[in-house]
Amino acid sequence: MNYLDEFRDKEVVLGLAERIKGLTAGRTRPMTFMEVCGTHTMAIYQYGLRGILSPGVRLISGPGCPVCVTPIGYVDKAVAYSRLPGTIIASFGDMLRVPGSSSSLMEERAKGGDVRIVYSPLDAVKLAERNRDRRVIFMGVGFETTAPTVAGSILAAKGLGLDNYFVLASHKTIPKPMEVLTSDPELEIDGYLCPAHVSAIIGATPYRVLAEKCGIPCVVTGFEPADVMQGVEMLARQLAEGRSTVEIQYSRVVKWEGNKKALEIMAEVFTPCDAEWRGIGPIPESGLAIAGTYAPFDAERVVPVEVEEPREHMGCLCGEILKGKVTPFDCTLFGKACTPEAPVGACMVSSEGTCAAAYKYGR
Repeated sequence: MNYLDEFRDKEVVLGLAERIKGLTAGRTRPMTFMEVCGTHTMAIYQYGLRGILSPGVRLISGPGCPVCVTPIGYVDKAVAYSRLPGTIIASFGDMLRVPGSSSSLMEERAKGGDVRIVYSPLDAVKLAERNRDRRVIFMGVGFETTAPTVAGSILAAKGLGLDNYFVLASHKTIPKPMEVLTSDPELEIDGYLCPAHVSAIIGATPYRVLAEKCGIPCVVTGFEPADVMQGVEMLARQLAEGRSTVEIQYSRVVKWEGNKKALEIMAEVFTPCDAEWRGIGPIPESGLAIAGTYAPFDAERVVPVEVEEPREHMGCLCGEILKGKVTPFDCTLFGKACTPEAPVGACMVSSEGTCAAAYKYGR
């Protein structure tokens, strides 16, 4: 297939569904596959893929939304920074609406805080260059997909001699939480649809520990309906044949070795660290902290601030949804007290959030 419409061809998708049905026949329980990419989650809901799969396959959504897995304490710290005189907060749009314990960046902006939406970390660097008398703090949230660009912004700020550009880092790496979820007996995960955006950076090799040591099939999958269905078919075939390996369905973009230049930049500026994941808790070596060499650009090290005690919102099941243990429809707040216009949890805010996808396409 060479063109976009071919990846959305109904007959191709239905044909793959039939092949999957044949591979799952005779099983005592459904094959359970987890996608760990918010764009996959959105595509699965948007194209109604669960509805055309046989009962022999169960798709569950995991922690594939970087905004969603960011702990509430990080939002509280950003809110506290936004209240400091002479400070500009720069962020991608989704983070502004994520509720903290008692406020959000959107609310702080409405109260007069200087909170600005940028479309690239380099936009935040330019902001610092134009406002050298003010402190600019960029909210560095994301997986391995965005970490290289944030690292690049720190290198650019250093090259410009800026001493007023800082990053509040909360970058996380995907393979570690997949290992944690694999070990959870409640989930009974049989295979992973591995994230394509992340894999374009890190390659497919990091998933081998899941396949070789944990016996869990992994397929790096694209985002179109035929991509996702072929990924499911490849996972089902591995199980049916008693194999567990890593395969790349999205070979038109993802390579085994990943993006070497992006990995080099990321390794220069960041260092692995323990990280807190909303719903999952602390996971060793699953985050990226700013390395000591670049400490002058680390907001947490350089800019002291008092932060309130984090408080989760009562009734919100975002944490359990991120672990794949419940769906948005199990939450009593979903579509009632919690909507995209008035979100209670982060899963309803982000364009990659499971609740946002279910609200938009799944009702």
